[in-house]
Amino acid sequence: MVSKVALLTAGGFAPCLSSAIGGLIQRYTALAPDIEIIAYRYGYQGLLSGDYLTVTPEVRAHADVLHRFGGSPIGNSRVKLTNAKDLVKRGLVAEGVDPLKAAADRLTADGVDVLHTIGGDDTNTTAADLAAYLHENGYELTVVGLPKTIDNDVIPIRQSLGAWTAAEQGARFAQNIIGEHNSGSRMLIVHEVMGRHCGWLTAATARAYRAWLDTQEWVPGIGLSRDAWDVHGVYVPEAHLDLAAESDRLARVMDEIGSVNLFISEGAGLDTIVAELEESGEEVVRDPFGHVKIDKLNPGAWFAKKFAERLGAEKVMVQKSGYFSRAARANLADLELIRSMTELAVDCALRGEAGVIGHDEEQGDVLRAIEFSRIKGGKPFDIDEPWFVELLAGIGQPVTEKIAAH
Repeated sequence: MVSKVALLTAGGFAPCLSSAIGGLIQRYTALAPDIEIIAYRYGYQGLLSGDYLTVTPEVRAHADVLHRFGGSPIGNSRVKLTNAKDLVKRGLVAEGVDPLKAAADRLTADGVDVLHTIGGDDTNTTAADLAAYLHENGYELTVVGLPKTIDNDVIPIRQSLGAWTAAEQGARFAQNIIGEHNSGSRMLIVHEVMGRHCGWLTAATARAYRAWLDTQEWVPGIGLSRDAWDVHGVYVPEAHLDLAAESDRLARVMDEIGSVNLFISEGAGLDTIVAELEESGEEVVRDPFGHVKIDKLNPGAWFAKKFAERLGAEKVMVQKSGYFSRAARANLADLELIRSMTELAVDCALRGEAGVIGHDEEQGDVLRAIEFSRIKGGKPFDIDEPWFVELLAGIGQPVTEKIAAH
């Protein structure tokens, strides 16, 4: 019997968090209005500190408003319950305290029967660690996760919440950025897109941007040319980049058009950049999960420097769409995906079925509660996808070989 439910959002933002919270509240209100709902503030940080909001009747009555906003009204944080050293440093647990026990004790004290986690692979595998700990210690808690990541890189989930919107918003961002292509002669514009290990978002953003180009009229005689507004290179972590060959190709574009526009995944060439920094003795900063802090490396600037030297660029601009995209409100496609997933999440919770909700690519794309043990991050983008091959052909970029060990 479920009497109390807790929600939390964690990790980086995605254009689905607010709407997913609203969807869960609406579904519980429709099916089981007597169930109490609380929301831990700032993800696992709020869980450890006992900081939560109570979902009141007024909130239930206006939960639909949450679909109109991006961000997360209850807040996020990057907290890993198995990284005790980091949690002690941040003052979230005392020295010598097992964070999983501290979280379990808090859930027990708060009387929570169901925990809904809305996050990426780190968020949901952390939830799995917590559920396993609780089970081993005699406290049954049903954990039902929702997959949030704009990278769309959670194994084995076909489509993560918020990724479609992020691509659409990245394309919108690019419209204004690439409008700068005539702000100087021999202009190089680098649009850095989020995606640490997976190039899906970069590719999807480029595709959405070029779809926008298809809807526009052009006046080449006055310099309003589609060629100049187009994407000239798309680089993702899964594909080998021949810097010399690409530089030769792009130099011809620069000579002909007078500008070059590139879409680069923040994870493209990451190993090369890290190796170069470590070889020079520079520190590579990492987060509590052990991930390299990409914002400290600035891959877009690294690529811009490499290409600028080879293209004879006179002016260079590097812009990042990630923070613009990830806090947007969900678009119609994502709203429908959120609706289907939140409805199933509540249904599963009420019957005690744990897992992460998603279309299971390893089981015929059926929407189901996928076992936590099968959830992993870093799903690579398949660069052999027909639409991506067509995209590269459309911009005159050779289809590059896959990186074998991604």
